[in-house]
Amino acid sequence: MDPVQIRSLSLEALAYLGDAVWELHVRTRVLLPPRRLQRLHGDTVACVRASAQATLATRLSPHLTTAEADWLRRGRNAGGTVPRRLDPATYRLATAFEALLGYLFLADRDRLGVILHLCDEFQHHHGPDTPSPEA
Repeated sequence: MDPVQIRSLSLEALAYLGDAVWELHVRTRVLLPPRRLQRLHGDTVACVRASAQATLATRLSPHLTTAEADWLRRGRNAGGTVPRRLDPATYRLATAFEALLGYLFLADRDRLGVILHLCDEFQHHHGPDTPSPEA
């Protein structure tokens, strides 16, 4: 998809795509070592829930290019209905994380791989929901 087409997409559409990218990435990552389906599901949910995504968005910030940081900012400021069970700031950061992944999936798959690797490293060393020190 060319840059003009990508910019024409709503932030909600990018977040929709980014949600799928992240879910598939995490599901693929938790497959090994082999375990029961219930454990696979639990491990996946721990990594894809909004609080884990918000933590990753915060941790990624210093590693982003100017353009990526702009997509993250725009995604955070996107409108939308916040689920009642979630803190609005957490939900907006999670949406920003998903929008960034959606953007990178369409614009730069190599950079997406780098960002996903960073996310894996953060979650491996700190756990899915451990807030960053600067948070």
